[in-house]
Amino acid sequence: MLKHHDAIACVKLVPIFQQLNHDTLAEVAKLVQERHVKKGEFVFMAGDHADSLMIMAHGQVKVTQSTASGREQLIRLLQTGDFDGESVLFEDAQRQTSAEALTDTQICLITRQDFQKLIQRSAAVAINMLNALGKRVSELEAQAAATLTTSVGERLANYLVETSSELDTADFDLPLQKKDLALYLGTSPETISRKLKQFSTSGLIIQRGRNHIKLVNIDGLMMVNS
Repeated sequence: MLKHHDAIACVKLVPIFQQLNHDTLAEVAKLVQERHVKKGEFVFMAGDHADSLMIMAHGQVKVTQSTASGREQLIRLLQTGDFDGESVLFEDAQRQTSAEALTDTQICLITRQDFQKLIQRSAAVAINMLNALGKRVSELEAQAAATLTTSVGERLANYLVETSSELDTADFDLPLQKKDLALYLGTSPETISRKLKQFSTSGLIIQRGRNHIKLVNIDGLMMVNS
């Protein structure tokens, strides 16, 4: 059972619920259900009934969709503070995507039925929902622009630092396979391998095997721009 103060902390991660007064936050927190998902387990699968907003309290989850040829296509990478499923709050539908935990993950869930009752009672939540959806569109546009305006090295360095923070360790296996990581960063697996080798040669990381990384100079990684 999720403690009330933990539920409030989880709710505060989501833009929809930010800027709400304490009483409204407390009301939202009462609706939250907690779920722990181990690395490698599915949070949901394509075809599942979609009826909940999912809030990432801690961890990393990849959202994928199968192509017509049966290949797995990375759609999104969810990390602490991200949320998924806002569209299901307004329609009864099946999941078109699958979500797999890349690390041990804690999520908070709010069902569509509870959320719809909430927005009927709270105009502030309804307005925030519209603003958050607009922001999501802007973020997707900004992410696309960043792929064009920032270097692969910078994007990879930021990913390594963010993942280290998510896992609370500087010594970890890459949660994403290089093909998925390349897709996420808008490059090729070969370029990922080459940049990791450059980081290693520069003393920013230590790489063991194909996927194990140890960050040894986080400040240096944050300054990568090429």
